[in-house]
Amino acid sequence: MANSNSDTTNGSGNASSASETPGAEKSFIASAQEAIGDAAAATVQAVKDHPVAAAAVAAGAAAAVGGAVYAATQLGGGNSGGGKESSSKK
Repeated sequence: MANSNSDTTNGSGNASSASETPGAEKSFIASAQEAIGDAAAATVQAVKDHPVAAAAVAAGAAAAVGGAVYAATQLGGGNSGGGKESSSKK
């Protein structure tokens, strides 16, 4: 079912994109660049207005990344090194 939907989408997308590719890509890229610029400007202004809140968000993001890395090393590292350690403990 998913394959038939993706085939239908790809087929119709290729036909329409072939005739609209140059103009559509430029307008899409320009609008994406404008949206990114607006988001960056809003972020800078928010940090200027609320520096303590911005620092708290950054600390929370760092803690989340650190936790994910720790979990990945515990889950991934335990399988390869865990067999040797558990056999030597016995």
